[in-house]
Amino acid sequence: MSTTIVDEEIKRWTAKRKAVLVTEILQGKTTVSEASRNYDLTPAEVEEWVDQARKGMENALKAKPQDIREQYERQLRDLQEAYGEAMLELRARKKFQSLLGEDET
Repeated sequence: MSTTIVDEEIKRWTAKRKAVLVTEILQGKTTVSEASRNYDLTPAEVEEWVDQARKGMENALKAKPQDIREQYERQLRDLQEAYGEAMLELRARKKFQSLLGEDET
């Protein structure tokens, strides 16, 4: 394992520390399993950091990278729209059931 990350106990994983660890994983200096064991992290947590880093790199390498905030705002709008549509459908079904005299189950 590389010693780029301070060997003392890490209480808070800053973006910079995560980036160093993810870089080491991508360069083959360590693995997700080793990092999980050495730093008392779950493999899923480390894999999520690697996935986020890859997505960020992909965006940065596009001809017109999107601002991260813009991406999150677009995702939020899409989720809010889907939620609104689901609520409308649910209300319509309940109204339809009440008109037919069916009990809600």
